[in-house]
Amino acid sequence: MDLIHTSIELILGFIALLIVTKLIGNRQISQITPFDFISAIVLGELLGNAIYDREISIFHILYALFLWGMLMLTVEMLTQKYLKVRGFLEGNPSIVIRKGVIDRDELKKNKLDINELQNLLRQKDVFSIREVEYAILESDGKISVLKKSKYMVPTNEDLKLSEKPVYLPVTFIIDGEVLWDNVKACGFEEEWLIKQLKRHGIDKPEDVFYAEWKEDEGMYVLPFEHK
Repeated sequence: MDLIHTSIELILGFIALLIVTKLIGNRQISQITPFDFISAIVLGELLGNAIYDREISIFHILYALFLWGMLMLTVEMLTQKYLKVRGFLEGNPSIVIRKGVIDRDELKKNKLDINELQNLLRQKDVFSIREVEYAILESDGKISVLKKSKYMVPTNEDLKLSEKPVYLPVTFIIDGEVLWDNVKACGFEEEWLIKQLKRHGIDKPEDVFYAEWKEDEGMYVLPFEHK
């Protein structure tokens, strides 16, 4: 009877876990945020501990999985809708090298030392910090690197070309919400942004899915697709 009871609990728990996983959505391992990782561990622990505890009924197992799944789903919906919640739970990208200079404040803020930074750079086949124009620490802990033009492959030195300045694209709008800190950091105001959007046939930021600014190329705008 114990084997039958355990089998039933395992089957029901497996089905419930599968449903919760499908509701929350699938992500690759490399895309999992720290919050996602901890949530997945807790979800597995809820199921594992409940199945082998004889004092806990199948109902309690399903209820625990359902409640935790709904909490995770609610958080996922909030992060999709509100940028501030997304930034709080998933974190924001951080520029740790700007124009070839290491930003020590950003390293300290992200609890990263120079050895760890070099380790991350080597994973991108960058073995000298002097090669880096910009380095961005992503919310998943990985690093994105924009090399100086002379170190790009093929290098300008190989082709005997003159060096050109490298500019970092700056995100201005995400999901219809303007990132005013980024806009002002680039020296622009609301009036300028509205004019730029009108040049792309858009009247208001709320109609923009994504927009970025690059000093040598200007604005790049993706509006929401109207069905």
